[in-house]
This record gives sequence, C-alpha cells and structure tokens, in this order.
Amino acid sequence: MSEIVHLKKLAVGAENISSLESWQQGGCMLLARQMGYSVPFHRTRQMPKRADDIRKGGSLFWIIKRRIVVRQPIIELNAVDHEGQKFCDILLDPKLVLVTPRHHRPFQGWRYLQSKDVPSDIPVSQTNAPAGLLSELEDLGLL
Repeated sequence: MSEIVHLKKLAVGAENISSLESWQQGGCMLLARQMGYSVPFHRTRQMPKRADDIRKGGSLFWIIKRRIVVRQPIIELNAVDHEGQKFCDILLDPKLVLVTPRHHRPFQGWRYLQSKDVPSDIPVSQTNAPAGLLSELEDLGLL
C-alpha cells in the first residue's frame, strides 16, 4: 500500500504568510472564479506522476523566505489544456495551516515531500492570534 505524498513549493513573491493569504483571498480567487473554481488554486506545468498518492490526503507546503512555514490541504489535481498547452491545477483548501518552521534551500517548480519528512502542525491553541502577528513572530524566529 502506498503512502500519502505531499508537495512543497516556493511561494514566489510572498514576503510572509499574510501576503500569501492576501494573494489567495484576492487576485487568486478572481482567477479561480474565472476558471470555474470556488477555491484557490496553483497552476503548474506538470501533473505529478504520484497524483493518486497526493489525492489520498496530501498538502501543499509553502516555502517563504527559505523556510517551510505553512501548508494547505490539496483538494484535487486537475489536468488542464490551455491554448494547446497542458497544465495541472492544484485546487487548495482555503485554510492555511501553520507548521513548525523548517529551513529549506531554494529550487524551481515543486518537489515531493514524503509524509515522514513533513513538519508538524502548530496546535490551534497556539495560533489564535491574527495572521499578521503570527507572520511577524515567524519572521522573528519566535514560532
């Protein structure tokens, strides 16, 4: 039996968790609605070969400023043909889940992340502060 597989991706242009959240609630959702989606999505050029393992409960772990800091459960992976080019739309749960920050070197595209290597979620009881404050604490290395 195969295990759940996750993806990791650089949040290019995001300065902190708040800016990622703002983009997804704003511009990303405008694009999503145009595409017929009701949730945020991320478009990538390749459909993951391990899509079935991701669909079993995988998340997209976002890397901001060289640290894995937040994840979003993946709802679905959709193959898309746009103007003759094939893409994969990764549909994401709108809720961002803070994880224990972990350093990560830069890379291009996305990479697989095995379940045994995922950082643990920060308990909800520790995250009742506003997202902006949490981002500042995270930037200071206090979370």
